[in-house]
Amino acid sequence: MREKKLVLRTCVCSKEVCEKKDLFRIVRTPEGDVVVDTRGKVNGRGAYLKKDKEVILKAQKTKVLDKKLEVEVPESIYQELIGLL
Repeated sequence: MREKKLVLRTCVCSKEVCEKKDLFRIVRTPEGDVVVDTRGKVNGRGAYLKKDKEVILKAQKTKVLDKKLEVEVPESIYQELIGLL
């Protein structure tokens, strides 16, 4: 039986290194839309946020996703992330 490889990514807000399953992936698509990538397969520039309400609220306040994705992230994305917790 093959061993599953541990995949680590860094949260853009808390700078914590976490397993991919403990993070949300937010993507700016080539068309410029911002989406929450629940499957990890969406094409585009991605950023990871820890699955933690405090981290999501801090990211919203500091606009760290706007900077990382180089686009204005709509409020609805943050509401969607909190809803997925």
